[in-house]
Amino acid sequence: MTDWLLDPLARPFMQHAFVAIVLVGAICGAIGTFVTLRGLAFMGDALAHAIFPGVVIAYVLGGNFLVGALIAAVLVSLGIGAISQNGRLTNDTAIGVLFAGGFALGIALISAQRTYTKDLASFLLGSILGVSRQDLLLTGAVGLVVLVTMAVFRRELTLVAFDRTFAQASGLNLWAFDQLFLLLLSLAIVVSLQTVGNVLVLAMLVTPAATARLLTDRLRVMTALSALIGAGSGVIGLYVSYHAGIASGASVVLVATGVFGLAFLFAPRTGAVTSRLARRLHFAHPERDVFAAEPTPGDRSLPAG
Repeated sequence: MTDWLLDPLARPFMQHAFVAIVLVGAICGAIGTFVTLRGLAFMGDALAHAIFPGVVIAYVLGGNFLVGALIAAVLVSLGIGAISQNGRLTNDTAIGVLFAGGFALGIALISAQRTYTKDLASFLLGSILGVSRQDLLLTGAVGLVVLVTMAVFRRELTLVAFDRTFAQASGLNLWAFDQLFLLLLSLAIVVSLQTVGNVLVLAMLVTPAATARLLTDRLRVMTALSALIGAGSGVIGLYVSYHAGIASGASVVLVATGVFGLAFLFAPRTGAVTSRLARRLHFAHPERDVFAAEPTPGDRSLPAG
């Protein structure tokens, strides 16, 4: 068992991979809380495709594809904001236009190159075992920006997410905070590309947060728990990938999905199995109200939907 745990850590490329997946898991888990609660799961997928041209241009020029993706993410976020200012178009429409156009542009650019299959596969499926020290520094820097910004504007982001009418009445600029959220989401997607790839990035944004939502009704706890689940699933997934010889990105996502399945079945109050057992216990002992909640002083519950 000790060898099973320590053998991967003896290899430098695995050390880099573990650091990268912990960073990405925590970043995506934290921002994924708001993605899930706002019902914007597939927006993450659309943004991941919309920044594809930046990745391709960086590849063609021989630069760091994370830098190219980062620049594209900022431009796409600003483009969404500019288009959505038109009273007849909404954010999701703007994202749909840029998603389709951006991805098509990326395909057109990369198809003009003679050798692109391997690099395209790396972008789509991830290449965490090829993470360099420079990539780790960039990921850490971008991740720090995302997490600090979320902490500074936590109250405003929460109000805009849960009660837009009250947020507007309080004097908040809804458009500005919507664009801030899109930018943070884009940055989180960028730092995830090399670890789990474009295809699986949506899972890292949504699955840990959905799992945490099954386990708690408190926003702060949900955010921390989601980040912990994302990072933990990444570490376990890398171990499974290393010893079983399967794709690292897919392994990480499958572990996260398995954790979600366990929470869905056995969460203390909302699990499919535990709630059924609670109902049986209630009918067997009606004098015990097993469904009664135990409120915590100062607890701020999330919306039910």
